[in-house]
Amino acid sequence: MNRKLQGKYVTITTVGEKAQAFVPAPLPPRPPIEWTPELRNKFDQALLSLGRLNSVSALLPDTSLFLYMYVRKEAVLSSMIEGTQSSFSDLLLFELDQEPGVPLDDVREVSNYVAALEHGLRLLKEGLPLSLRLFREIHGVLLTKGRGSNQTPGEFRRSQNWIGGTRPGNAAFVPPPTEELMECMSKLELFLHDQPEPTPVLLKAALAHVQFETIHPFLDGNGRLGRLLITLLLCEQKVLQEPMLYLSLYFKTHRQYYYELLNNVRLTGDWEAWLDFFADAIVVTATQAVETAQQLLDLSDQDREKIRGLGRAATSTLQIHRVLMEHPITTSGRLVKKTGISPATVNKALAHLEQLGIVRELTAQKRNRLFSYTEYVEIMSRGTEL
Repeated sequence: MNRKLQGKYVTITTVGEKAQAFVPAPLPPRPPIEWTPELRNKFDQALLSLGRLNSVSALLPDTSLFLYMYVRKEAVLSSMIEGTQSSFSDLLLFELDQEPGVPLDDVREVSNYVAALEHGLRLLKEGLPLSLRLFREIHGVLLTKGRGSNQTPGEFRRSQNWIGGTRPGNAAFVPPPTEELMECMSKLELFLHDQPEPTPVLLKAALAHVQFETIHPFLDGNGRLGRLLITLLLCEQKVLQEPMLYLSLYFKTHRQYYYELLNNVRLTGDWEAWLDFFADAIVVTATQAVETAQQLLDLSDQDREKIRGLGRAATSTLQIHRVLMEHPITTSGRLVKKTGISPATVNKALAHLEQLGIVRELTAQKRNRLFSYTEYVEIMSRGTEL
């Protein structure tokens, strides 16, 4: 379809030079999306794969254990896209108050992301709709400490920003000027609430993500929040029962193409190419999540079977194993605290788990020894290697 620029350029003067800022047209797109049979089929496939993901979350014996780790994996990936160097293990060590192997600001940024997502889901459960207030609340947590904490957390920007380049004049993209920002955001909020017309939820998530990134309403954290928006919307609309879908790994793998597609939407109105990519991202990511859940289930079953062969020591060792599924890198002290089992019994259980090849000690210290549920960490770390 021969569309045109999806918005208008306005001339701004900032830091002493003129530049062209882009103000997107409100959603839904005009003219409407052209649904070819292929594109419709892809969206049907995407919805089916989300249905499968939902049914797997229902099968997990303890969804909270899986989610606890899965949310952390997403936090690492989403922050990596922004250039953060923290690995999955670094985050787990940081949460244990151990020394991560990377700058503290990097891990703090990832930890903030976990807190921001949890805060957003809590607010949705309490009945706050997906809204400008919710965005500001989540943003306030996302940038609460560490890098970016001086970039007005929880507030829409009051100064011009730009993407790429050293100044607006040589930037790859300049988002709307501040005087147009609130109107753009208010129209996005209306669109999320099905005004001027209802939009199917998966399509709404795809369109809203592009619009949010184009408006770039905050001084920092827009990429992370724009990716979170997809998951929060799917949870709010009950397409997902649990927040188990994160597109960061797919966006990270196809980063260049992802940016190109966003730009093409703005310049030529090619929403269809973006929607095609978005549907692929959902299918691939949901399928990976199902596989990961299955691998963790299988691993847990095999390891529990090995532990049951320990005889009398099995009961306390199984309790330790369950805590390791929530915190796969931990100290014996923390295991004592979480289970209420005596230090001597915990240490014996850890020795059994080491002999069975389930757990590996990461430190050679006599005190505060650090243990890793190695294979569990390996499964969860796939795709997050730097």
